[in-house]
Order: sequence, then structure tokens, then C-alpha cells
Amino acid sequence: MSTASIEVEVPSQFPAETVFKVFNNFHDITPKVNPQVFKSIEILEGDGGVGTIRLFTFGDWDNLMGILDSINHHVKIVPSADGGCVFKQTIIYNCKGDEKPSAEVLNFEKELYEKTYKAIEAYAVAHPEAY
Repeated sequence: MSTASIEVEVPSQFPAETVFKVFNNFHDITPKVNPQVFKSIEILEGDGGVGTIRLFTFGDWDNLMGILDSINHHVKIVPSADGGCVFKQTIIYNCKGDEKPSAEVLNFEKELYEKTYKAIEAYAVAHPEAY
């Protein structure tokens, strides 16, 4: 099995606590803000915290489905001096066999995750009563 990874880093004007609370609802929000990519996300094990196992059902156009065995996400939300924070995510693609996604595909994936984070943040702004 081979692996490939990308690093996503997005600054936020919101405090780390708020971003954590919003991102903890990733499984509910993401299919609403990016349904063409994320059809659904279900929690299989855990309470949404560390070690939670989620089942992602991706859109039909996903270009990695033929070569992936699984994907691991590692998220850090780091407070910044201005009262905001930096959202950091490492995505590790565990591939079947020796095939890996191309640099072009990985760059597309990185941009996709950055846009998805920004859409999640915009959703939270539009629904302040929930966060």
C-alpha cells in the first residue's frame, strides 16, 4: 500500500473554540455546503471527538475512488495572536497497491478542502444561533 498526503492551512477570524465547535459538526454541514463532493457523512464510531470513525459517501465524479483504500484526516485548530485561529488539516490518502494520485489531483484536492472549509465557515456565519 502506498500513501500520499496534503496539508491544508486556512486562517480564520474566529476564535479557536468557535471553529472547533463548527468543525465538530463537519458531518452535518459539509453535505449541505458541498453536496456535489460529499453526498453524506455518517459517524460509525465515537462522539465526534478524537478517534471518531466516519463513513464518507462521495459524489459520482470523485477522481480518487478507484485507487483509494481509506483516508485519514488530522485536524488542528491553533489560536492566533489576533484572537482568530489557523485551521490546519493533514489528509493522508491510503492507496490500493502502488498507485498514487498525481500532483495535479493532490493540488485539486487541497483547493477543494480549502474551499470546503471556507464554505463551512460561511455556513456558521449565516447560522449564528447554532454556534
